[in-house]
Amino acid sequence: MSRTAATVLRSVLDHGPVARSTIARLTGLSAATVTKQYAELAERGLVREVDTRIPRVTIGRPHVPVDIDVDRHVVCGVHIAYGHTTLALVDLRGRVVAEERETHDRPEAGQALRRIAERVPAFLRRHDRVPLGVGVATGGRVDGGTIVEHSQLGWKDVRIKEFLTTALDTSVQVESHSRALARAEQLFGDDPRARTSLVHLFVGNVVDAAIVTGGVVHSGPGGAAGDIAHLRLRGDDTPCPCGGTGCMQAAVADRTIAERAVRLGIVREPLVMDVVAAAERGDRRAFDLLRGRARLVGQATRLLLDVINPDLLVVVEVGSMFIPECWEVLTDEIGSRSTEVIRSSFGRNVLSVAAGAVVLSQLYGQPTYFP
Repeated sequence: MSRTAATVLRSVLDHGPVARSTIARLTGLSAATVTKQYAELAERGLVREVDTRIPRVTIGRPHVPVDIDVDRHVVCGVHIAYGHTTLALVDLRGRVVAEERETHDRPEAGQALRRIAERVPAFLRRHDRVPLGVGVATGGRVDGGTIVEHSQLGWKDVRIKEFLTTALDTSVQVESHSRALARAEQLFGDDPRARTSLVHLFVGNVVDAAIVTGGVVHSGPGGAAGDIAHLRLRGDDTPCPCGGTGCMQAAVADRTIAERAVRLGIVREPLVMDVVAAAERGDRRAFDLLRGRARLVGQATRLLLDVINPDLLVVVEVGSMFIPECWEVLTDEIGSRSTEVIRSSFGRNVLSVAAGAVVLSQLYGQPTYFP
């Protein structure tokens, strides 16, 4: 198999169920080549013929459509967040099949990895699945399978790929969650422009961005591309651990907003989704906190777009995901642009999809990598 196999597989992903003759027309490959590559992909359990139950009305050989085989294989995703780790099974169309979340309290890196190594096999046994591989997504700087720095967890130079590959005895891939989500948008997103020209902005406890130009997701030296944690914001004096004030991550991180809500008596625990729930119930103080964050995120986004000017900007930020008024504040702050600004395609599954996409992006780019 070769690059041609990836072309056929991606065409099936984009257009399936689709006839092989249509794949040939769409890709410019010969019918014989498509048939050969389809047979090899089918043998690997990546594609299959599907019965559309449409009665034949023509004479001659039927055009049996083919599609991605979503039943035979899954990938396992591990998402490491500030306050919890999520395990997920994701099918070959990027859909979450199963998910489990376990809270943690800023564990030491070795402890966290040992716990993941314990949980993953048990999780897979419960669901009776053997994944094609394990993808790990997390915030901070990720480079070559190593978490270079995760400031919120206090981790540095954590060789996570090496550890989990040995512990789980399977293929493990690691990526920052913003770049993983950019790849997910390229593969499974609602807007095809994401494939070639995109900025993906993630605002959680960690704030970072992914940049796609010419279809390439950029990592940069040391995995630092898209590191916007210390982008300075006007009109904010939140102290940052770096010693400055008004740095983006310090100002708008989930925990910053949640801790303010605790001090105001809006919620009991510093959980940003509790703040969102309070705003949805009509608590004006919670609503104002989230609107204020949306304004700052919009300000930072405007700066990014001035520099990069992509076709598409995708934003993951819980206030604007679930409260329409926050989305309006964010987009109003950005103003009129040639770039279209949209929400993530993946809703509440965004973190699980990110982790699964770490493996799936490699699968669709290099089917030969997988047995």
